[in-house]
Amino acid sequence: MFNRSLQDSRSSASDSEGERESTAAVRLEGVSHQYGSTGGRFRSSDERAVTALRDVSLEVPAETVVGLEGPSGSGKSTVLHAVAGLLVPTEGRVELRDTDLAALSDAERTRVRRRHIGIVFQRFHLLPSLSARANVALPLVQAGVPRADRRERATALLEAVGLGDRTTHLPGELSGGERQRVAIARALSTDPDVVVADEPTGELDTATGADVLELLTDVGRDRAVLVASHDEATLDVADRVVTLCDGRVEDVR
Repeated sequence: MFNRSLQDSRSSASDSEGERESTAAVRLEGVSHQYGSTGGRFRSSDERAVTALRDVSLEVPAETVVGLEGPSGSGKSTVLHAVAGLLVPTEGRVELRDTDLAALSDAERTRVRRRHIGIVFQRFHLLPSLSARANVALPLVQAGVPRADRRERATALLEAVGLGDRTTHLPGELSGGERQRVAIARALSTDPDVVVADEPTGELDTATGADVLELLTDVGRDRAVLVASHDEATLDVADRVVTLCDGRVEDVR
């Protein structure tokens, strides 16, 4: 299965980066975020500000898939962006490996994201001029991994997600499901502690989406996975589901 196929390939990333802890979790404590606010704090007089999150606290344990559900505008994507270090919340803490991402500089947060967080976008975000293998290897280029190791790692990951015969194909030569598999392989290239996925089956048909969900379930056996979705089939594979409404945690089941 996926994890067994991937086991040997994980050593190249670990050897290049050094040993890391075997378990990790991401935690949000009292996180609020306001888009368009000034001065980094809430200002009720600022009519342009939009409150996306209100005092959100949740935890994603290692080896666990946590689903985020809620209507559009409920704050799902903002939670993912906060966990991925793509934004600094207006208030609260976002902890990864006991480190508050909000307390880091932009450069430090980027380094943490590149090493410890994998991101799967709904619309794939693959570079059209690069082959599947080159797209998967891109985060390893940024991490300074030697070329031969990058190639070996990317090839092993594509084989693990069932695309061993598509390594040299461009994204335009791949189906939607294949492109999403490339995106998942890319998210795993640095062997991250946490994977965040935003509507990973939103662009896929039912059968292809089911294959991607099986892959994400396998991924969750080795690391923390946080997935935002409107799709019930996607949420069904989660070990825990957090419901958001108007930027607040409404329910956890």
